[in-house]
Amino acid sequence: MKDSPIEIVIIEDEEDILGLLEYHLLKKGYEVTGFLSTNNVEQFLEEENVSLLIVDRNLPNIEGSDFVKSLRDKGYNIPVIFLTAKGQDSDIDEGFQKGADDYMTKPFRIKELLLRVEAILKRVGVKKQKRIKYRDLLLDIDNRTLIVDDREIELTNLEYNLMYLFIKNANQPLYRDTLRECWGLDKDNAHEKTINVAINRLRKKIDPNSTKGYIIPVWGIGYKLI
Repeated sequence: MKDSPIEIVIIEDEEDILGLLEYHLLKKGYEVTGFLSTNNVEQFLEEENVSLLIVDRNLPNIEGSDFVKSLRDKGYNIPVIFLTAKGQDSDIDEGFQKGADDYMTKPFRIKELLLRVEAILKRVGVKKQKRIKYRDLLLDIDNRTLIVDDREIELTNLEYNLMYLFIKNANQPLYRDTLRECWGLDKDNAHEKTINVAINRLRKKIDPNSTKGYIIPVWGIGYKLI
C-alpha cells in the first residue's frame, strides 16, 4: 500500500469548475494539479506519480475520451473518472469503452465525486496520507488539527487550509492570489488586508510567544513558511 501524497490531475476547461474541484480535493488532503486543456498533461504524467485523472470530455483541441484512449493505447493504466455534460446512454457507453473507470455527468454533487474518488483509490490500493510534518508542526489530515510540540491547536477551516498550503509548500514564497484560494467560494472577498489579518491570527495561534518565526512576510509577494 502506498502511504505518500496522492496526486490527482484534473483536466477541465471551465475555470470555475476546475477551481471548485481543486479546492475540495485539496481540503481532503490530496495533491492536485489542474489543466485547462490536454496540453502538457502527458509530459506531466511521465514526470510525476499520478494516482487518478478526472477528465472533462468537452475539451479544446481533442475530445476527452479520445485523449484517454490515446493514453490507454500508450500503456497508461491510471484510473480515470469522466466528469462531463455528455450524459446520453451512448456517451456513457463510449466513455467506458475508451478507458473510463467511472463516469459522472454534470451537474454533479461534489460529495458524491469525493466518495467516488475515494472508492477508486481504495480499489487500486492507494492509501491517503494521514499526517504531514514540517519542523515541529504536525498536521493531522483526518482530524483537521495541528499539533505543535505535542500541543494540539484547534484551527478554523480557513486556518487549516492555510496551514496545509504552507506545509505542503514549505520554504516557498506563496503569492496572495495562491493564499486567496483557501477562502474557497468566498475567495473574491479575500482582499489583501483580509489575508494579512488571517495570517497574523494563525501566526499567533501556532507561535504565541513569537519565538519560532514559522511564517514570514515576503515583500511584494505574500508569505512563506520557513
